[in-house]
Formats: sequence, C-alpha cells, structure tokens
Amino acid sequence: MAALSSKSKRRDESVWGRPGAGSAGAEGQLSFDDVVTGAGRGGRRAGAGRKRGLRPNVPHRPRELHRRYQPVHVTLRRAKGVPSLRTERLTRLVRDAVRATSRARRGAFRVTDFSIQADHIHAIIEADERSDDSSDAGFSRSMRSFVIRLALRINKLLGRKRGHVWGDRFHARELTSPSEVRRALVYLLSNHLKHGVHDVGLIDPFSSGFWFEGWMQVLDRPPAPRPLEPPRTWLLDWGWHRGRDFIHLGEVAKAARPARLLDA
Repeated sequence: MAALSSKSKRRDESVWGRPGAGSAGAEGQLSFDDVVTGAGRGGRRAGAGRKRGLRPNVPHRPRELHRRYQPVHVTLRRAKGVPSLRTERLTRLVRDAVRATSRARRGAFRVTDFSIQADHIHAIIEADERSDDSSDAGFSRSMRSFVIRLALRINKLLGRKRGHVWGDRFHARELTSPSEVRRALVYLLSNHLKHGVHDVGLIDPFSSGFWFEGWMQVLDRPPAPRPLEPPRTWLLDWGWHRGRDFIHLGEVAKAARPARLLDA
C-alpha cells in the first residue's frame, strides 16, 4: 500500500510539478487564476514566433495615393537564384522595357532616372494616371506592366520560360517636395558607391547618370541617344534645383558615406 501511495505521489508531481514550485499553490496544483492569467505554465515566450529578416518584405497594405504632379521613387528587388542585375545586356533590357511601357501607356508612364545594382533597381518615375483606393488602375497598373515586361525579357535572357524574377512587390515612395526629389536623385546617383562599387567612378555606367541633366559640371554625353523620357512634372524638371541648386559630383561621393544614407 505504501508503494502504491509513493507511485501515485510521483505521478502527481510529474503532472502538476513539485509543491511550492513556480506559482502553483502549496499542494503543487495550479489555481483557477493561474490558468486564466497563464502564470506558472505556458504563455507567450519572449522572442517566440517567426523572426523578421534583415530586410522585411513590403507589407501588403493599400499604397499611398499617387498624384500626377508627384514623382515616385520605386525599388525592385530580384528573387533568389537570379544572377546579378549589373550587366550591359540587362541595362539594355531595362531601356527597352521602359520604351515599350511608355508606348503602351501613350506617354503617361515615364522612367526618368534609374540605377541598377546587383540585387535591386532604383527608378524615378512619373505617371500621369491617377490611382486611388477604389480602383487598381493608374500608376499601379502601369508599374505592373513595366515589371512584367522587364521580367519576361530577363527570363528570356536567362533561357528560362518562366520563373520568379522579383523577390517582392515593388516599393514606391511619393516625392512631395523639392527637397525630397533632390535627396532621392542624389541617393539614386550615388547608390553604387554606397554598395562599395568604386572602380567605375563617380558616375555609374549601369545607371542614367551620364544622361542626367542636373549635374553642376558639364559632362561629355554618350553617343547613344537618351534612353529615357525627359521629366515633365514641375518638381522633377525645375522645382528641385530652380536653376541654381544643381548636383555636384563631389556631393555624390559625400552622400555615399554610410552615415548619410538611408536603407537601399
């Protein structure tokens, strides 16, 4: 009988814990309040759950309302398994996709500046089409058209019939003031320096920098025609510099210092 009582006691302790342990009562049992509040057993642990990556995906929430007089800073990130985007052939594909989308949208969608890095692309875009919360038309539809055209061309270049080219939905930020536009342009034009690509000089050949008309210095333009549409919005055409506040090449190198940069 004594052996049976000892075995029963050990079984109770294995289920409820030893008397006095944690927040259990004197007999080692959880009270009703302990069960309700989660004290002593279970409950949410610090640090539990899926960990956020170093660069979380763009959240699926309604995008900011686009207005036709505001340029947009867009970022596209490549999917895993896709090789580096910094090639001359891919740069030509970007220009072709820009022209094709502009023709298809009858000039209402214009890429005025771009910068191609190994795993992402920055672009400054103007779109005359308005988009609002009640429809999925306008800017977002034009962006999808551009993204799909570019993805099809990249897959063809890689010899693939299908496959993800972009690792996430595009990130878009409306530029609402002259200072925001100027900072975005400096950031785009210096992005290669931020990522440690210094062997190509201050002007990145995998960008629109050689065709950029806002430099303070006079540059020798490439013999090829301008691959992009000229800006039409007041902010991007005149407002950001107002005829005097142009971008100096030294400013690009200074902006590439880590302390002065935003995330890519």
